[in-house]
Amino acid sequence: MLGKYFSGERKKNFYLPGEEIKIDKSFSFNNYTCEKDPLATCKSRVAFASLMFMLVYVVICGRLFSVCISTDTSSAKTYDETDHLRAYAANPIKRADIVDRNGTIVATSLPTVNLYANPKKILNAKKAAAELSRILPDIRYEDILDKLQRRRSSFVYIKRNLSPSQQYQINYLGIPGLEFENGEKRIYPHKNLFAHVLGNTNIDNIGISGIEKQLNERLTQSDIPLTLTIDAGVQDTIREQLAAAVRQFKAEGAAAILMDVRNSEIIAMISLPDYDPNLNNYKTERAQFNFATKGVYEPGSVLKIFNAALGLESGKVKVTDSFDATKPLKLKYNTIKDYRGENRWLTVPEILIYSSNIGSAQIALKVGRQEQQNFLEKLGFFAPVQSIEVAEKGHPLVPRRWGEETIATVGYGYGISVTPLHLVTAFSAIVNGGVYHAPTLVKDHPGEDTHRVVSFNTSKEIRKLLRGVVVEGSGKRANVPGYEVAGKTGTANKLVNGKYVDKKVMTSFLATFPASAPQYALFLMMDEPKATKETWGFVTSGWNTVPTAGKIISAIAPQLNIKANYDIDELRRNRIIEASY
Repeated sequence: MLGKYFSGERKKNFYLPGEEIKIDKSFSFNNYTCEKDPLATCKSRVAFASLMFMLVYVVICGRLFSVCISTDTSSAKTYDETDHLRAYAANPIKRADIVDRNGTIVATSLPTVNLYANPKKILNAKKAAAELSRILPDIRYEDILDKLQRRRSSFVYIKRNLSPSQQYQINYLGIPGLEFENGEKRIYPHKNLFAHVLGNTNIDNIGISGIEKQLNERLTQSDIPLTLTIDAGVQDTIREQLAAAVRQFKAEGAAAILMDVRNSEIIAMISLPDYDPNLNNYKTERAQFNFATKGVYEPGSVLKIFNAALGLESGKVKVTDSFDATKPLKLKYNTIKDYRGENRWLTVPEILIYSSNIGSAQIALKVGRQEQQNFLEKLGFFAPVQSIEVAEKGHPLVPRRWGEETIATVGYGYGISVTPLHLVTAFSAIVNGGVYHAPTLVKDHPGEDTHRVVSFNTSKEIRKLLRGVVVEGSGKRANVPGYEVAGKTGTANKLVNGKYVDKKVMTSFLATFPASAPQYALFLMMDEPKATKETWGFVTSGWNTVPTAGKIISAIAPQLNIKANYDIDELRRNRIIEASY
């Protein structure tokens, strides 16, 4: 029996009891070989297993390195929209903070989480859509289902900027194919306050308006905060007063700019109506429009400031000159009249005090077309203000033909349309001693354009004349004691269907303070203010923008550290000193 279990030659030999048995060191048993050393066999197998484990580990590490770190540049690849979204998911845009001149944050970015899906991995699209619509009630079930059923796509956004609670609930569902990505959301802590200055970003955190668009490259390539010239406190004060005036006079809109006349830095800039840039879905077309930098309109009588400066600077007109305003001025195609005119000869100061269209037209005609055009071009009225760091820039409307009619009408504020930014920048140059500085919203920004527009003496005379407008003329309601306000009113009829309408007006007021040593220029504009009982049925500038300017100057002068000088006003009332600056 034993013999049949042996193979080879061993099968031929049968050993009897008592016979010496010699067994080979190894033998086959049912064709299986018994090893000579079991311990050595075990060690070999452990070594082999360890080697295989190390090999697998090296392969996994190499693959991780390839996916996460290295970049394959050996082959060209065409990126479609899905590739772009994947690239953005891996590298969300980083934007620098924006701060006001005092370091107050006015725009910043916060980390957030976005939800996206790979429809190819969604096993039950209807069930997943139902669960997600429950957690995300602001998204319709049908919209979610449509995205989850796009089997040809492997990447589709479901919702950006999830709350921590929403992320937790979705993650808890454990649905394959739903993934999260890290991102950023632009936040504007002051809501509407800087809407038109800052603008906002789109869903991909790319600037689409305001500074966010104009300086998008700067904000995404550097993490150093961008410092503005804007003062948040002053901005808030002016907006509050301007919004109250819009409500009081039932105006369609309004704009205000406060500028440092010494360097054309913008301290505050408001356009109403405005919007909350944190809520991109709640912007009306009018609210999105930045009238301060883009809205062009015929400014009316505020342009008489520049007309008077032109006359004095040309040498063809003197302060003591008089012009006949006893009757309307008849031109070839136009007859120029005064609103509530004095019907007498007027000196240059009186032309500004009583805002005489007839007198201003005569000054312009005396100077002539060429000098008028050259002067307005030097003030920047023929081109957009390129230096301003917002995307919205208005292009002035200039007459194609510049004959006698145009010379006269431009002299008192019609026939040419410019933006509020054009006006306040040119005005700053007229009152600061005669030097034009390109306006800016960015602190320590090198001036792109600086040139002289009028002499120091002309600037001095104009300040003197404008002080007279506030003390004796239509600007009386802005005569804030102690702050020597000087300025000029303007009321321009709006052009509707090719005709000027009497009761539809744009009212403006340009002011500087203190007039003896100008530091700031303030521009206010109201679009279609309505008459009230307090205004006795009038809609002209002296009844709406002027008193509003007075309230604003009273409030912001202390904020700007301007010390009131009551002595000068008292001396003038007693006529002890002459108004000479």
